[in-house]
Parts: sequence; structure tokens; C-alpha cells
Amino acid sequence: MKKIRLTTLTLLYAFVSFSQIKGTVADTNSKPLPFVNIFIENTYKGTTSNEEGIYELNISKPDTYTVVFQFLGYKTVKKTVTIESFPFNLDAVLADEEISLNEVVVTAGENPANIIIRQAIAKRKENLEKIKSYKADFYSRGLIRIKDAPEKILGQEVGDLGGGLDSTRSGVIYLSETISKLEFLRPNKLKEKIVASKVSGDDKGFSFNNAIDVEFDLYYNTIELGNQIISPIANNAFGYYRYTLEGVFYDDRGHLINKIKATPRRKNDPVFEGFIYIVEDQWTIYAAELDITGIQARLPAVDKVKITQNFAYSEQGNLWTKISQNIDFKYGLFGIKGDGRFTAVYSNYVINPGLTRKDFSREIVSFADEANKKDSTFWTAVRPVPLTDEEITDYIKKDSIQIVKDSKVYKDSVDQVNNKFKFSNIIGGYTYSNTYENWRAGITSPIEAISFNTVQGWNGNVGGFYTKSFDDYKRYFSVNGNINYGFSDHRLRGTLSTTYKFNDTSRPFLTVSGGIEAAQFNASNPISRFENTIASLYFEDNYMKLYDRSFVEANFSEELFNGFRFYTTLSYERRKALFNTSEQVFFPEDDDVYTSNNPLSESAYGIAPFETHNIVKLNVLARINFGQEYLSYPDSKYNITKDKNPTVLLGYEKGLGATNDDYNFDQVKARVYQSFNVSNKGRFSYNIRAGKFFNADDISFVDFQHFNGNQIHFSQQGNYTDVFNNLGYYDLSTNDSYLEMHAEHDFNGFILSRIPLLKKLNFNLVVGAHALATPNNKPYQEYTIGLDNIGWGKWRFLRVDYVRSYQSGFVSDAVLFGLKFF
Repeated sequence: MKKIRLTTLTLLYAFVSFSQIKGTVADTNSKPLPFVNIFIENTYKGTTSNEEGIYELNISKPDTYTVVFQFLGYKTVKKTVTIESFPFNLDAVLADEEISLNEVVVTAGENPANIIIRQAIAKRKENLEKIKSYKADFYSRGLIRIKDAPEKILGQEVGDLGGGLDSTRSGVIYLSETISKLEFLRPNKLKEKIVASKVSGDDKGFSFNNAIDVEFDLYYNTIELGNQIISPIANNAFGYYRYTLEGVFYDDRGHLINKIKATPRRKNDPVFEGFIYIVEDQWTIYAAELDITGIQARLPAVDKVKITQNFAYSEQGNLWTKISQNIDFKYGLFGIKGDGRFTAVYSNYVINPGLTRKDFSREIVSFADEANKKDSTFWTAVRPVPLTDEEITDYIKKDSIQIVKDSKVYKDSVDQVNNKFKFSNIIGGYTYSNTYENWRAGITSPIEAISFNTVQGWNGNVGGFYTKSFDDYKRYFSVNGNINYGFSDHRLRGTLSTTYKFNDTSRPFLTVSGGIEAAQFNASNPISRFENTIASLYFEDNYMKLYDRSFVEANFSEELFNGFRFYTTLSYERRKALFNTSEQVFFPEDDDVYTSNNPLSESAYGIAPFETHNIVKLNVLARINFGQEYLSYPDSKYNITKDKNPTVLLGYEKGLGATNDDYNFDQVKARVYQSFNVSNKGRFSYNIRAGKFFNADDISFVDFQHFNGNQIHFSQQGNYTDVFNNLGYYDLSTNDSYLEMHAEHDFNGFILSRIPLLKKLNFNLVVGAHALATPNNKPYQEYTIGLDNIGWGKWRFLRVDYVRSYQSGFVSDAVLFGLKFF
């Protein structure tokens, strides 16, 4: 208790000490004004008021200053003060701005807002390039609240979310602050050095509210916010927006500011709605207040996002620079509702300092030493936006609770409750945890893993696992086992694997495994156990083809240097053919029977597709992510793949030491894939594979190159650029050379949002093309056209495609149904 009291007193003392210029900002009715921009005139040193109208401006040198108070909708106030000692109190009262249309001259009935926006679009690139580079200080605070949280979600206990919920099951679930040094080079080089990071209730945590994630520049044609959102001053903005001039006013320097309302032409287009303020003659952005719905941004959990940006003018260089940004949002999904805000303050700009590309590397975020160990005294001295009472209370409460929650007594008591066996564990499995020692073990339910195939009949799996984590989960050791029993072939099979992760930087993984399993010929498992069960028992289609695999295997992977990850697998295998042992079906038909388990021939009952053999297999693979950027956390590295660059895989596979010499082989293979936005016209994805076998004329069918087919015309994969959706699972398997190509374009509402009636449905048009070439077969092609985002409200999980396939002429067509989740 003494430690808790001491922490509380220290925080309270820190929150009221070390202020320089501080005060409150209110309107003429004494109502506090939140997020007012306060800065020293002709400088980039500033702050904003918090939700309670309180501000602190960190000025440490006594002098005479002109303090500017600027807020949208209110007249700017300037106060010149001579400061001899600190802290210095300075309050401000702001009066409503007088916005009128008296200054506007309408020409021949032309919409004056359109004239202004055209000017802004014409000057967009010039204004964008005025600031080619900069250095700045950055402060960000993130706050997420939850309201009326349910006790359970999908049967799982929600708990108190780290102490964030009160008796009404509402409260703050995330509060964090970041202080950074930024360096920026146009068009898109941004480097962030995080000096300090603080997470409420987690003294080891690092906040995720970085500058990289909130760099929204309206001077670009599009802004990435879930979807590619079209700026109100984009080159093609008139195709998406209607504009209305709400009025004009003069700022404190005599600039004429045009307040323009931007309204979407179509309801669900990826566009904003709100106000953009344009400076007359300069045609630059003075401020913006823009809303967008979760539907428009393709963020299903989000109801609405509001972005507010404010800019300040500097006579030096005649520049307007962003000094503050607020992102407010409301969310709701699965009965969870809440809101939040991310506040950002940019200050101490150094404009065009001469940065070049040589000043930047692939590391875009890094942390100073002890960045998450700064005490409350430090934060009070540098925090530009004062904490609200709610935030002060949350810090004090959660930092105190953390002391208790980190204790062995508390963790053991929580585990004692959670480790009690419940009736639901019969279906969902059981897990036993020791939170204090960071290990957990459990067993899966045999009920949820029951399936049917014609080789094993009804079969069930029982799995067990053990995981031990070290160094705050940066290293771990795990053991996983599985036992499978087939009730028709009366065969017990099992596998066991162990994995060790060595560190969280290059992420080396070593896995050793072994056992016996009934494996699909295509190791990608193109049809799931559940799908095959339905297809077999209801439609007498046993598409899953299995063989018996006994193996010992070792896998290792590591990122050798940024963007280059190395994988290798060495295994010793015994393969044996399997045959059908069950003819069970729910709705038998006289003219329909199960096919054989031989993928080479549907009628080859009792005939093995290969002879029983042993073989050693070596796989070596390199994955290259060109242009990969990364975030450097202490003892951790998080990679960010850039859309504009493809990913390349280069591999070599060898079969050796086979008991049948004909089964030895070599294969070289390559793959390149990419997915990227095409401006505002949707997202294009492609995936190309190629390979060549050597010395493989008579190899086992297991080692052929198999291509993902889909004969059930149903998909849960979500990836349509890795499958032929109207091709048999083994129809075109090869032991020679091959070229496989997939391409798909999701118009993401670009086309259907322009068609009357259809645009109200908010569906997406998707088109695709797929091709496969092998030496012994005529080229195979598929063409698809489909509708995605089908559903209602936020529940849009369905996709439907029409597929036509060709191979030296038309082959067949089909309708494909797909389910996708987040």
C-alpha cells in the first residue's frame, strides 16, 4: 500500500508542476474549448488545449512573446506578454468567427466553390512541393474507450480489460503517449525516432500511435485510410464531390479564408464529407474537418472517422504547415461499442533542411534507449497537451493496479478461476495456464475435430500442446502433438513437433517433428476436412486423396538480412499408398459411387499410384521482399512489406536416397506475387509461379507439382490468386516444367457505385484471369467475374463469382460461393 500511495502522490505532483505558460481557453459563454491551437507567433513552437480547454506551452526562457490562440469557427486571439518567471498563467476567451458571403462575387451563375476548388487543384502540386523536406518534433496521444461491454463475446469471457472497465462495464481500454523526432523527405520518406513512449498500465509497453500511421496529406490525390480515400482537392475530385461555399472570413493576418463544404456525389464512394478551408490567392489549405464512414473506408468495425487538421502560417517562405491533427472515431462490432481519439501535435519545424535519400534507410521507426522508462516528471516537462481528469485518473488507477496484477498472488488467483474445467471445454478444448511463469498447456476437443473420408471413414483427432514464453514473449518453446484414429481402417496415427523461437529480431525458428499421418498428395491441402466431409457424405464426392506418410523432419528459418528470409527443410519419409475402406453416404444414388483414392485414375480401385518407398527430401527457399521497411523496437523488429514492390520466392527441392532410384529428382522453382492499389480504381493482385524438374521422368506422384483446384465451388480461403476454381485437384499435376499465372482486380466500388440502384447495395465488382501451362497438356485458362462485399450493414462476408474455363476451347462454367472474414 505504501508503494501505491507513493506512486499516486508522485503522479499528482507531476501533473501540476513544471508548467511554463499555462491556462484555459473558453468561448464567450465560459464553455471550455478543446483542441485550440496555441503557438508563439512566427514560430513552430505550439500546442493544443485538451478536451477540458486546458493547455500548457513549454517555453523555458523568460522573454516577451506573442501567443496566438487559433480555433476553427472562432476569431483568432493574439496576446503579447512579458514573462519574467515561470509558471506563467495566460487565459483566453475566443469569440465566434463572423462568416459571411458578402465578399463573394458570383460570375454568371457559376458555383463560387467550384472556382475556388479548381484553383486549389491547379496549385495542389506547387503547394505540395513547397516543403520538400522537414524536421519536426511530434507528440501523439491515443485514447480508446468502450461502452457497455458485454460479459462474453462468442462464448469467451471479456473480463475487465486490464482494469479499464467500471461497474457499468465502460471505461478507457487504451491510453498511450508518444514523443518523437521526425525527418521527412517528399514524396514518402518518413523516419521517426521515438524518444519516449508510455502506455497506461504497462510500464514495459510501447505505444502503437506512431507518426507513420497518421501521415494524412490532403495535397496528395488519395489518402490511405483502410481504403484509398480521394482528397477533396484531388485532380479528379469533381467526379466524386459537390462543393458549396459556406462563407468567408479573415484570419489575424488578413488572409481571406474560404469555408467550403464537400459532399459526396455517391453515398458509398471512398470520399470524405465535411469542410475544407482554402486561403484565397494562395489556394493552400488553412484547415480541414472531414468525416468518413466505415463503409466508405472499408473498415467494417468502424462507424465513423473524423479527421481535423489545422495549419499555421509562417512569413518565412510564405508557408502553411500542419501543426495539429485529431482523429476521432466511433466503432461497434459483436456487441462492443465505443469511441476514441488520436491527437497529434507537430512543432519546432525545420523546413527544407537539405535532407536527401541518403539520410533515410529501410528503418522507419526506432526507439531511443529506455524510451518506455521515462518517469512522470519527464512527461510533465515535455507533454505539449495536458492530460484531462479522465486520463490522469486512468494513469493513476492502472499504474497502481499493475503493481498488483504483476504479483504472483494475483496471477495465481486469476489462473485458478480460468483453469476450472467448464462444460464448454468438452466442445472447445481445455487450456491450463500459469501466467506468472508464462506457460500454458492444453488439449483439443475430439468432438470439433471429427471428420469423414473414404480412406479412414469417420476419424477423430485429439491434440495436445505446451508453450513456454521467455523475455516478454520474444522467445518461446512449444510442443504440439496430435493423435488420429480412423474407425473404418482401424488405424491409429500420431504426430509430435517441437518449435523454438530464438529471438524477436531476425526471428529464427527451429522445428523438429515426426510421426505418421494420412496426408493429402498436395501438401497445400486444397480441400479441408470439413469440406470433404460434406462433399462425401451428402454428394458422394470424395475429392480428398490421401497417402500414408511416416516421417522425421527438421525445419529452420531466419531473416538473414532485411527483406531476405531463408527457409530450409530436411526430412526422411516413408510413403505408402492407401485405399478406400468406407462407402458410407447419407443419400446414396444407384448411378453414383465413390471414386478410387488413386488421384491418377478415378476407377483404379485397389491400384496404388506409386510403390511403397523411403526417401530423403531437401527444400531450400529464399523469400525476398524488395523495399521492405521495418520498425525497430528494443530487441524486436517488425517488417512492413511495401505494396509497390513484389515479393519473390526462389527455391530448390531435391529427392535423394530413395529406395527406388527412379524416385530421386531435382526441382528449381520461383514465384513472384504482389497486391497494390491502382489509385482510386481498386486493388490489383497477381501471383506467378514457374518451375522445372530434372531427372524426374518416373518419380512418385507424391512429388509432382500439384496445383490448387476447387471442385466443390466453395471457398473459405479469401485468396483467389492461388487457386483454379474450376479445375480438378490433380488434373494437371506435372513432373516437368510449368508456368502458373493468376491475376485479379477488385474495383472496390469504383464501377458499381456509379450505376443507379446497384450503388445502394455497396457491392464490389471483381474480375480475374488464371492460366496454367505444362508441356504435356494444352494451356488451361479460367476467367472470372464476381461480386464481393455482399451482405448487409457491417456483415459483408459473402462473395459470388461466375467462372468459365477453357482448354483448347470451352470446357465448363460454374458459380463459386465464397465466405471471408476479417
